[in-house]
Amino acid sequence: MIPKLPLQTDLPLIRRTVGGRDMTARGAFSAADILTYTVSVPRALGAGAVVLRIAADGAAYTDMPLAFENTREGWDTYRISLSLRTLCAPEGHGLFYYEFLFLRGVETLFTDTAEDNVTYALSTYSKGRFRLLVARESFETPKSFHGKTMYHIFVDRFAPRGGERPVGAVYHNRWDEEIEQFGAYPGAPVANTEFYGGTLWGIIDKLDYLASLGVGILYLSPIFKSVSNHKYDTGDYETVDPQFGGEEALRALIEAARARGMGVMLDGVFNHTGDDSRYFNRRGNYDTVGAFQSPKSPYISWFYFKKHPEKYECWWDIEILPKLNLTNPEVHRYFVGHGGIIEKYTKMGLAGWRLDVADELPGIFLSDLRRRVKGCTAGEGVVLGEVWENAADKIAYGKRRHYFEGDQLDSVMNYPLRRGLIAFVRDGDAGALVRALRELWGSYPTTVCHSLMNILSTHDTERILTTLGGAPDDGTHTNAELRVMRMSESERKTAIVRLKIAAAIQFTVFGVPSVFYGDEAGMEGYHDPFCRRPYPWGKEDTDLLAYYRTLGKIRQENAVLAEGDFRLLDEAAHAIAFSRENELGHLIVAANCGAEPFELSLPARATELLSGKRVKKGRVTVPAGQVFIWRLR
Repeated sequence: MIPKLPLQTDLPLIRRTVGGRDMTARGAFSAADILTYTVSVPRALGAGAVVLRIAADGAAYTDMPLAFENTREGWDTYRISLSLRTLCAPEGHGLFYYEFLFLRGVETLFTDTAEDNVTYALSTYSKGRFRLLVARESFETPKSFHGKTMYHIFVDRFAPRGGERPVGAVYHNRWDEEIEQFGAYPGAPVANTEFYGGTLWGIIDKLDYLASLGVGILYLSPIFKSVSNHKYDTGDYETVDPQFGGEEALRALIEAARARGMGVMLDGVFNHTGDDSRYFNRRGNYDTVGAFQSPKSPYISWFYFKKHPEKYECWWDIEILPKLNLTNPEVHRYFVGHGGIIEKYTKMGLAGWRLDVADELPGIFLSDLRRRVKGCTAGEGVVLGEVWENAADKIAYGKRRHYFEGDQLDSVMNYPLRRGLIAFVRDGDAGALVRALRELWGSYPTTVCHSLMNILSTHDTERILTTLGGAPDDGTHTNAELRVMRMSESERKTAIVRLKIAAAIQFTVFGVPSVFYGDEAGMEGYHDPFCRRPYPWGKEDTDLLAYYRTLGKIRQENAVLAEGDFRLLDEAAHAIAFSRENELGHLIVAANCGAEPFELSLPARATELLSGKRVKKGRVTVPAGQVFIWRLR
């Protein structure tokens, strides 16, 4: 006979608290915390005891009975408090999985967790466990970064001035010319040697423009010497590419940005080099003896050769990107040791680094890199990783990653939010966005949440405006067709309405919004290289640009957005409302991507920040296709 499960209304109530503060929606804590679970069990469930079953990642579980507290109005209450410092001894941090067992006679019921690490059902067997991430007591991300607005610049395509033009590079005569180099099909090899002339000097010329957007962090695509326009195939880490203005321009940019209250973040590409590099030197363009040229090269052990010289390990089997052996102590020291690459550039005054393909970087490499950055910046340097999935307990290449336990990353690029926002504003699926927000807020340490790099577009994705209104890039179009495809007037109008909603949420949820250059100007474009066209100076969508300036101003004028608590207030099939609140302020954001009006209650008089209108306390209506940001105090 199959045991009868309780009705949904008979589910126990499980509450998490720290110091009396409700943390039920959270699943990541500090080792300094005392975590209390209070479980209220309906008498109708017939449970005679409650047990916490918990295990460190990969270890055997331990059963901990909860203490019975009282019976009241048909509910039994049980409680247990955990010293996370003791739980994590001796390491002082760790990843755990747990579930609750409800013992009723000869039967045992188990909590069955959902992806958001909060909601659950009951099962007659163990189906899934809650995640508990415990970070080191000392783990904090830089408060100076919280509340900022990032601006992501693909250097060659942002603003021209100066810079050398080497032999072999193909330069466009006009800034507004169309891209010429692209593969015959998506993924086909491309030379990427066409340039428009954007430089670090050009960025300096546009700092006042960036300040008008409220930008506080400039994140630059790779700037080290390379033959390509994207420079992810590094030729020499010790040299800022003369095409971009060289080291002189980098130092000048850092100083000019600092004078306007901005920091500069570099892109660290340390998993692989280019084959045309001082280290590999396959094409003989450097005066070093590269690993490709001789097995006696000083760099031979920096790479993975299967048969020298023609067979070697590459990043994603792309032969121009030979993979670096970061477990080699010499390579490790070159990048993250005393006097190494990280120290050299960070000491120039950088605000931090974004790490390319962080999943492929060894844990000890990440730890030493972060330690070096913190040591060069009095702890204020930020280290962000490129991770496309939930990074709380990710397994990459067969190994558990420990990004957020206190010594590897400050935070990551927020691709889950991007996917949730697209599903919401394009497809009207509020549930997808709600699940993403709950999962992230429920699985990342709070300090990580406030440092998330919230993206809508990047150099690796199609432009957000195209995603929200253009024909889908579903593999049915050639690159030649995608190159010339543009939205119709009506498609573009729809896409802009959707983008405004997505951007308002991007700028107000936990984390730091990152604007890919030109999104604020209305740029379109399918996948690489068409998402990397030059910024359309003088041809911007002025209405959209003004909207982004308003969002930037809202972030600057509302300190609550830096570290305010996040809470989902209401949701419908096609609408969502959430709040950001702490002692510095209280904002409520509501967005409706459905066809019917969405109603919710405001607890006090408020000012709607996008329009400046005052609103009375009580029920308010969010029309279809609208987003509101209310400030309550």
